[in-house]
Amino acid sequence: MSNSQRLADKGITLPESAAPAANYVPFVQTGNTLYVSGQISQDASGFITGILGDTMSVEEGAAAAQTCALQLLGQVKAACGGDINRLKRVVKLTGFVNSTKDFTQQPAVINGCSDFMVDALGDVGRHARSAVSAGALPFGVAVEIEGIFEIE
Repeated sequence: MSNSQRLADKGITLPESAAPAANYVPFVQTGNTLYVSGQISQDASGFITGILGDTMSVEEGAAAAQTCALQLLGQVKAACGGDINRLKRVVKLTGFVNSTKDFTQQPAVINGCSDFMVDALGDVGRHARSAVSAGALPFGVAVEIEGIFEIE
């Protein structure tokens, strides 16, 4: 089944790719590898802010990470000229969690993104991953995730 069909069957609509907030590009392609800049937690209401281990629960953090997954795929689609079917594999995700120094559940937070990728894309979405703590993130967001993808 194609990526676009899997997404449609699950009722998933990818957002338009967001413009960079500073002096960088949203993605870089070299060969069949696509590097997508960090996507921050936000939805139609704006930035999803908070500090895990203080003002946010793990479940809220995982939901914030899922919004990063949507944005990552939106950037992939844009890089592929609007054709998400060119995505062959989610290779690696690196997740940054705005958390207190004693918070240790970063992997559970980033699972919000990882679980979404696998649920939405099947085996194409299975990936290597890192999940780390950050003392602060841009705009006070809860989560930022960058990705490496294989495309056709």
